[in-house]
Amino acid sequence: MRNFGRVFTAMVTPFHEDLRVNYTAAAQLAIHLAANGSDGLVIAGTTGESPTLTQEEKLKLFSTVLEAVGDRVTVVAGTGSNDTQHSIEMTREAEKLGVHGAMLVGPYYNKPNQEGYYQHFKAIAESTSLPLIVYNVPGRTGSNISPDTIVRLAAIENIVAVKEASGSLDQASEIVRRAPAGFMIYSGDDSLTLPILAVGGVGVISVASHIIGRQIQNMIAAFTAGDVRQAQAIHGSIFPFYKLMFINSNPIPVKTAVNLLGLAAGPCRLPLTTASAGEVEQIKESMRQLGVM
Repeated sequence: MRNFGRVFTAMVTPFHEDLRVNYTAAAQLAIHLAANGSDGLVIAGTTGESPTLTQEEKLKLFSTVLEAVGDRVTVVAGTGSNDTQHSIEMTREAEKLGVHGAMLVGPYYNKPNQEGYYQHFKAIAESTSLPLIVYNVPGRTGSNISPDTIVRLAAIENIVAVKEASGSLDQASEIVRRAPAGFMIYSGDDSLTLPILAVGGVGVISVASHIIGRQIQNMIAAFTAGDVRQAQAIHGSIFPFYKLMFINSNPIPVKTAVNLLGLAAGPCRLPLTTASAGEVEQIKESMRQLGVM
């Protein structure tokens, strides 16, 4: 398995004004991210508005990004859904294209029990040779994947990591304590990246890294080098921007920021709308203060 890296960007999906996928802009954004702090990209995850993308659009996005940057960064396909069989089919199709891994969100709306979670991810893992990242985001899916279940899943050879977005450091600590050596815990909350590193995580699957990927890399590098004070200082300087990226439903704020950066992210598809004028000004001012525009 390739070295996944420490900073993944959960990449937005650029759209034209008529809401067609802008594949040219997707390639350009991927190139920009690869040059500005991202070790890897997650394509067609929830930040990429996966619920509004067709299967054909997702597969073309995977191919587009692989062609643009697949020789430089880890390309992970968002292939999970709340339908186990469809997740299997999507993961197999993504594997045929040559992606380096897949990320699987916990089934949403269905609200399976813990055994249901286990069997869902196990069935997908058995269908592919790709390394898989489990994505635990109870705020979006409606229920939590427990540490017990993550530890069970970590025993499956090609389930290699979890994107932990429960907001619980206790949960992250329990997974680190009990999972097999080499199993990776990524923060799924930008603002908890440094705390999760402190309890044994390896990095972050980030929204804010669209704009401040280098700063996040520098923070992680400082922490791993033992310079905790420098890591704390960087965390403090970028913390307000982390929070601004969630003043409206993700990815509305980050698409606003990418557009302000001069890259073509375009609008969001309904049911997501646009940032308010006040939110745009807050994001613009924060970017000025960070020296990124």
